[in-house]
Amino acid sequence: MNKINLNKKYKGIIYIILSAFSFAVMNVFVRMAGDLPSVQKSFFRNLVAFFFAIAVMKRQRIWISDPKANLPRLILRSTFGTIGILCNFYAVDHLVLADASMLSKMSPFFAIIFSFLILGEKVKLAQGLCVAGAFIGSLFIIKPTFVNMDLVPSLIGLAGGLCSGAAYTLVRSLGERGEKGPFIVFFFSGFSCLVTLPYLIFSYHPMSGFQLGMLMLAGLAASGGQFSITAAYCNAPAREISVYDYSQIIFSALLGLFIFGQVPDWLSWCGYVIICSMAVIMFLYNNGRLEVKKYKEITR
Repeated sequence: MNKINLNKKYKGIIYIILSAFSFAVMNVFVRMAGDLPSVQKSFFRNLVAFFFAIAVMKRQRIWISDPKANLPRLILRSTFGTIGILCNFYAVDHLVLADASMLSKMSPFFAIIFSFLILGEKVKLAQGLCVAGAFIGSLFIIKPTFVNMDLVPSLIGLAGGLCSGAAYTLVRSLGERGEKGPFIVFFFSGFSCLVTLPYLIFSYHPMSGFQLGMLMLAGLAASGGQFSITAAYCNAPAREISVYDYSQIIFSALLGLFIFGQVPDWLSWCGYVIICSMAVIMFLYNNGRLEVKKYKEITR
């Protein structure tokens, strides 16, 4: 790996850990906003990110690079991203914070599937086994029984991870096509606000000043997370940095414990260990394949 690629990889790692912390803080503020519809929470979260993105774009003089080629992928990225946020916010409101965060972190595994479906990238046997292992781990968190009151929120949280996986695959594709991170965030945030605006017009729930303040702070944290994760995937491939995104589970578990007094049960902890183990195995496998490929190219 040459020096330029190595520096980009390190940047990607730093950005993705920063993103993980920002999204963990965002989830705290979302939960502290209280009993409000997920759609309403999503609107204000994305409204802050929208204006934040405009300020960055204006400063850096950024606009869409290729409307004809990139617009369909921007719309798809924004559609999956919006559904993912709605599912995640619902899960955050109804589950232990660490459980909701872990289910959203199924996204890298779903990204492998969508990389095959969207980008045409081949899925190796080891990667497929890791995806299957991670899904088994998610069942420990979901606990699919008829007496489990958290079953529906858990399934919705898993669906959020699936949609996020598709969204981040498209972010990577857009980055490779020359689209700048701030514009991707701007388009997604604006799209999400437009989609959720009709609900607010007809079903707006009154908020206290405290609730509005929490959603504004959630929006600021989300802006930091969105810009960071977009920069991360634009700097390095998911196979090289995605494992570091699991640091959000540590942040979420600590924040959930100290702020809400939440302690995940032993089945959830088993699920965390299985999913994180699959992430580490996949990370090591992908990097091992990359080194073997480079060695073969050198020794030709």
